[in-house]
Amino acid sequence: MGDGFSKKVLIIDDDSRNIFALKAVLKSKGMEVLTASGALEGINQLTEQNNVGIVLLDMMMPEMDGYEAIGLIRQGRYKYVPIISVTAQAMVGDKEKCLEAGADAYISKPINVDELLILLKQYLK
Repeated sequence: MGDGFSKKVLIIDDDSRNIFALKAVLKSKGMEVLTASGALEGINQLTEQNNVGIVLLDMMMPEMDGYEAIGLIRQGRYKYVPIISVTAQAMVGDKEKCLEAGADAYISKPINVDELLILLKQYLK
């Protein structure tokens, strides 16, 4: 599937099973995948790597949650990198809260892979 998916995807999630599953799917679609198990590690990866095309960011993590991480990412030189926030509890208002915090899109767990691929295509053009 070499139709425009040339950029790197950075997955920031404290749950290694989520990372493992997502990484397998995205790699099977020909994407380069970077992973981080926490927000600070993820932000460091963003600054060390070049051409990260999009960030999949778990909103509920220990130490620093996704909302705080979005704030830090949006202050740096990566302020324009698309961020898809990933949240386990799809509560009413979660989507709005994520978008208000600066995320570009929102997807809830368990992740619907087809929905995710559509989002990635949209933002990795």
